[in-house]
Amino acid sequence: MITIYDIAKRAGVSVTTVSRVLNGYADVSPSTRRKVQHIVHELGYRPNAMARGLTTKRSMSVGVFFHDNVNTGLSHPFFLEVINGFKETIGAEGYDLLFFANDTLDNELKTFEARAKHRNVDGLLLWAIPEDDPSLAALVMSSIPSIILDLDLTGPCMGNISCDNFGGAVQAMNFLLENGHRNIAFVSGLLSTHSARERLLGYQHALQLHGIPYRPEWMLEGDYTEKSGYAAAKRLLKSGDLPTAVFCSSDMMAIGVMKALEEGGMLVGEELSLIGFDDIMMASYITPGLTTIRQKKHEMGVIAARALLELIENSDKVPEALTMDTELVVRGTVRPLAL
Repeated sequence: MITIYDIAKRAGVSVTTVSRVLNGYADVSPSTRRKVQHIVHELGYRPNAMARGLTTKRSMSVGVFFHDNVNTGLSHPFFLEVINGFKETIGAEGYDLLFFANDTLDNELKTFEARAKHRNVDGLLLWAIPEDDPSLAALVMSSIPSIILDLDLTGPCMGNISCDNFGGAVQAMNFLLENGHRNIAFVSGLLSTHSARERLLGYQHALQLHGIPYRPEWMLEGDYTEKSGYAAAKRLLKSGDLPTAVFCSSDMMAIGVMKALEEGGMLVGEELSLIGFDDIMMASYITPGLTTIRQKKHEMGVIAARALLELIENSDKVPEALTMDTELVVRGTVRPLAL
């Protein structure tokens, strides 16, 4: 087994110097750092987490809080892509992930801060946390390095990362409008979430810019699931007052809308246009392929991991609020209308 002593001997430096390179200390010259890192890679050395923890006073573990609003669990395709990017990046630095359950029976460990300290994690990733969660304010002001996704919160040790939900919604609407659509319904996500409200605002903003009246009966709230999209489309069909296009706040809801419309005898992409949001893997496999707004999901996970590692390893680091661009992906569910 390769040890830190083998690295030091090959590099011609002290064991202390190798240790300082492995633990990210800044007081090592760039040339020495590169030399040690090259030998570490060449020999395939992997630092022992327990030993590294003793040196750095860290547990080498990161906690994840994921509030599952609709009981999809960890199987949701969007979550999987983000968490894979996060896990790969965190794991490459020797950290393990600890997933916290949504509920605990211990009344003394109800808050994010208390549970993080109880498990001795070095940092936290939080996702889909309700803004009104009573323990969120304390965590924001705590000394625990944290990154929260899709919620506009920052604190002394907390940064946040979001996709451009508002801009992505405007992007989707502009594409429909450029293709001649003026009668556009919207299926929102849970309006208790920041991302859903931002996408609704983007939808309303695009209508206003083009002088198109907002019709409340064409704003149908879902919960990001296929089932809720299906139910929303059924309500539209029952009303008999159909738009020419539907913009869904998630691809899963768009797939549900597509299923309901097809059951109603309508050809999606011909008789009614449809656009989603997220660009989950399934969007390119259904027929017709779903036109959608792509979130850079894997990249979001990687960036979240890097941001958290900086907060963990550099106590002077100022947390940042980062917004990631979206991208229009054109497939087969939007039909141009005569302008």
